[in-house]
Amino acid sequence: MLGDGSGLSRWALALGGALAVLASPTTARAQACCAGASAITPGRLELHEQALVGVLLSGSTGLGSYDGSRSFRGTPPGVREIDLRQDVVGALRWLERGQLGLQIPLHASWRRAPTTGGELGGGIGDLSFSVRYDAILNREYRYLPGIALLGGVTLATGRPPESARLPLASDATGTGATQFSAGLALERSFGDVLLNVTGLASKRTSREVSGVDSELGTQWLGLVAVGYTISDEAAAACVLTYTHEGDARIDDRVVPDTASDRLRLSLAASSRLADSWRVQGSAFIDPPLDGFGRNLPSSVGATLGLIRSFL
Repeated sequence: MLGDGSGLSRWALALGGALAVLASPTTARAQACCAGASAITPGRLELHEQALVGVLLSGSTGLGSYDGSRSFRGTPPGVREIDLRQDVVGALRWLERGQLGLQIPLHASWRRAPTTGGELGGGIGDLSFSVRYDAILNREYRYLPGIALLGGVTLATGRPPESARLPLASDATGTGATQFSAGLALERSFGDVLLNVTGLASKRTSREVSGVDSELGTQWLGLVAVGYTISDEAAAACVLTYTHEGDARIDDRVVPDTASDRLRLSLAASSRLADSWRVQGSAFIDPPLDGFGRNLPSSVGATLGLIRSFL
């Protein structure tokens, strides 16, 4: 009996020790938001920052579109589209691990078709609010990744497509529906390398268009990013984003073959100009190849931003 009890005690002590190691903070905890994380998410506060404001300027052009069978077709002759966007972003720390975010988009779009000629439209887009709470910081625990809870709401402040006044709807700047989002982000740094995996689900409210009740399908987003800290002032990142949206509903009936998918590849970089200033840059492409999308256009573009932080 004594031998059995001693063995049980040794197992209990071993299990307790393993749990203690798993849950204990590391002796040299890294920052929750290193330079690599800033390259991945421009509007995210770093560990020492209390607030930030910034402007992001983006430009893109269409390459073609994917049909319902995932086949890619290039842009027809005489058809062109150039989209410009300016985002005013802000973030504010709350409690110790939380962040509140704001994004105000301004759109401008130039489109051309052989039958209508060229037109230019734009306006304010859909205003977005976001929240992030880092339940576990990156490298806070030896064997656990950083875990952040994500949430957001996007208001229907832009002009929906059915309210566009121009023939090619270049002045449409919103979806016409309020969107609610929730998700989870995991990240872990290994020396100068940061691995980030994020999942997000979004649901938009139904709306009435010409007497018909319509509702877009639930949207799912998955993101995998690898960031690399080049120096104390600079970092780069490679980002793979996949989005899927389910079939739409009209008058509470599912409309078959309206689901959509998109794969996007991005390269991003961040460089600190001073203690309170950093510049962001990125380039993206939706691969213009069969199988990489469904029922959506394909685009290529770039973003340049300037961020001012407050310590």
